[in-house]
Amino acid sequence: MTRIVAVIPGRMGSTRFPGKMLAAESGTPLIVHSARNAAAASLVDGVYIASDSVQIEAAAAAHGIEHRMTRADHPNGTSRIAELAPSLEADIIVNVQGDEPDLEPAVIDSTIAALQADPDALVSTAATPILDDGDLQNPAVVKVATTIQGRALYFSRGPIPHDRDGTAAATPLRHVGLYVYRPEALQRYVQLPPTPLEQTECLEQLRLLEHGLPVTVARVGARHVGIDTPEQYAQWLARREG
Repeated sequence: MTRIVAVIPGRMGSTRFPGKMLAAESGTPLIVHSARNAAAASLVDGVYIASDSVQIEAAAAAHGIEHRMTRADHPNGTSRIAELAPSLEADIIVNVQGDEPDLEPAVIDSTIAALQADPDALVSTAATPILDDGDLQNPAVVKVATTIQGRALYFSRGPIPHDRDGTAAATPLRHVGLYVYRPEALQRYVQLPPTPLEQTECLEQLRLLEHGLPVTVARVGARHVGIDTPEQYAQWLARREG
């Protein structure tokens, strides 16, 4: 039987929002909201928070969520999860971002299903249509272009595809920061050197594409947005209260 686990990697040292993972003006730490969403996904069998922080460990314990301590030198969440992967005894590992407290469980299930439906892919992720031109032009909103078969062609902070003739034949897609891995993909990722496009765009997922690892993309109707700054957190709180 396939065992699927979700891991929420977290760290305290956010440049734009220090201590973001434990922001708790809602009554619950931000990373715990993300863990609960992962637990609500019907295809997920277990949920772990992973960090190098005793504060995050204590918050997880207070809310009944299992925590796994990791090294402090990880450059990103993928690397942090790769450290844990051998001990998880999982066939599929889901990387849920700790700063996306409104990620719909159905989106997690759809992204898992996309990987299960594409046995040659090592990773799946998700994308949703961009309906606001401001998002298309915003470098903080990551875009993805796919093949007809649903494999990722490229991720970019720039507006892709470029609608040269104004025909809008292709719908721009916003990348949803959710990854589903086969365990071997994680081990291969951390063994691969950083790549030029990855470093240029500051997008870790480009390392997979540049080294030829197939990534399949689930098209979903995601409405949530991530939280990168105190201002975005305040906006999220206001939406909850409204």
